[in-house]
Amino acid sequence: MKKNVFATSWGIVAVGAIIGILAPLLQKFGNPGNMGICVACFERDIAGAVGLHRAGVVQFMRPEIIGFVIGSLVAAYLFKEFKPRGGSAPFVRFILGIFAMIGALVFLGCPWRALLRLSGGDFNAVIGLLGLVFGIYIGTLFLKNGYNLGRSQPTYASAGWLMPLAMAGFLVLLFVFPQVSGEAKSGILFYSQKGPGAMHAPLLISLGAGLAIGFLAQRSRFCTMGALRDLLLFKQMHLFNGILALIVTCFLANLAFGQFHPGMTGQPVAHTLSLWNFAGMALAGLAFALAGGCPGRQLFLAGEGDGDAAIFVMGMITGAAFAHNFGLASSPKGVGPHGIAAVFIGMAVCLFIGFTMRNRG
Repeated sequence: MKKNVFATSWGIVAVGAIIGILAPLLQKFGNPGNMGICVACFERDIAGAVGLHRAGVVQFMRPEIIGFVIGSLVAAYLFKEFKPRGGSAPFVRFILGIFAMIGALVFLGCPWRALLRLSGGDFNAVIGLLGLVFGIYIGTLFLKNGYNLGRSQPTYASAGWLMPLAMAGFLVLLFVFPQVSGEAKSGILFYSQKGPGAMHAPLLISLGAGLAIGFLAQRSRFCTMGALRDLLLFKQMHLFNGILALIVTCFLANLAFGQFHPGMTGQPVAHTLSLWNFAGMALAGLAFALAGGCPGRQLFLAGEGDGDAAIFVMGMITGAAFAHNFGLASSPKGVGPHGIAAVFIGMAVCLFIGFTMRNRG
């Protein structure tokens, strides 16, 4: 069996570095500021594109997300790692996906975007990352005390194909109903005319970057939550070295492209309410830990046939709809009118899951 070079110590560093270069490039080509890649934000935009919410500034069928899943599928098939499976507490994972998205949208970004915001000079991201670490730390305490959602079981190959096929369907819709200048809707898809949803790199560039990252991340098992979990639980640096490589290369790329703007105020798609930056990411981090992976990793797992990960992804997309329909999501002006209550409810639900779903044997 050939050695998986991307899973080696230098391999994970290389993958982190590649992501750290591609993200600022996507921003340079048109993606929003400090948002070259944001899994939560882009899944929110997809929710808007298909009409699950009507927040007009965040509606766009993001090709990067589609590329993540299909790129992972290609890698899994090429290296015989496509393993259709499911049945590990699917509804629990759906609920965790909802609250992971709500927490991320209170902060305004997933763990990937928190790293990109830091690398672009947004020091509010430091508070968010501390919250992420805190949430994951709570999750590790549950893991130490027997938390377990149960084993997944092998299933039909067609079941493993459903999420990649759904993403392929989204891609077809993007080509069949392209954005029409000055129109908020093209056929059945919604498109932002202003705001972050209206900012995007050219389709083929975005899709190509997503495919490349999906392929590489599937091979390397790149995961921000996994990196912090392994560091906290086992003192292992392997995955965390990939995170460090991402931060350093992204910082250097932002400097080269003139995209590094240090400070806390006036940062793109960000607010300065430190307590809720911390709390939002703490909720997201705890949900990611209980579900077993960050939002990017869940997409890559879905690409290799993991139906439980696909359920989590659909939970996040549903959570984005709830967040914008019910006034939970933040904006540069601050936290949404019901966002604070949603964080408390989300933490209560996640703690209930963590305390009650333990293998006491």
